[in-house]
Amino acid sequence: MVLSVCVGSSCHLKGSYDVIESFKKLIEKHGVADKIELRACFCLGRCSDGVAVKADKEYILNVNGSNAEQKFVDEILPLLG
Repeated sequence: MVLSVCVGSSCHLKGSYDVIESFKKLIEKHGVADKIELRACFCLGRCSDGVAVKADKEYILNVNGSNAEQKFVDEILPLLG
């Protein structure tokens, strides 16, 4: 799975750096480094819903440093099958 975190202007201001750092730790914690490729990307077109994350074709929206772990566990891990 390619996990893309938007680092465009709007998402950057909403804390995309914190989300990336959280995801790095969570990928390691859950032992899924061989299944997830974490990338930063520019504008996913969901600026009002940022920080926007795309897991393959699925959008995970309104991610921030406070809810990154919950979003990862509830929305991203299940996509791995």
